[in-house]
Amino acid sequence: MTTVSILPISSVSGEKSYRAIAGDKEWVGKTAGQALDGLTAQLGEADFSALIVIKSFHPDLFFSADQQKRLSELMNLWRVARDRGETLLLEQQAELDNLVDAELRAATARTTALMQ
Repeated sequence: MTTVSILPISSVSGEKSYRAIAGDKEWVGKTAGQALDGLTAQLGEADFSALIVIKSFHPDLFFSADQQKRLSELMNLWRVARDRGETLLLEQQAELDNLVDAELRAATARTTALMQ
């Protein structure tokens, strides 16, 4: 089964959108649904099935406000770099990757807590 993460992101102007990620594929949409639809089309899975857990994106025991803020900052930097045809500095990319992994672990921990 493909694991998909959908993260809220804010532009420099404060406009909110969502980024859906599965492995090396990603899609950004104005809503979580748009991001998921774009990603699933990109994955090319004819028979896509999913269990979707929707949780408000507030800080919690599993992913703190500081982590959310830094993830948003790095995503903004990543988008600017991407739009210029550039990449993030290696340290920034490593930090971004670590935060995305941490949010995925947090989502897994939230799901485990919900199932109990």
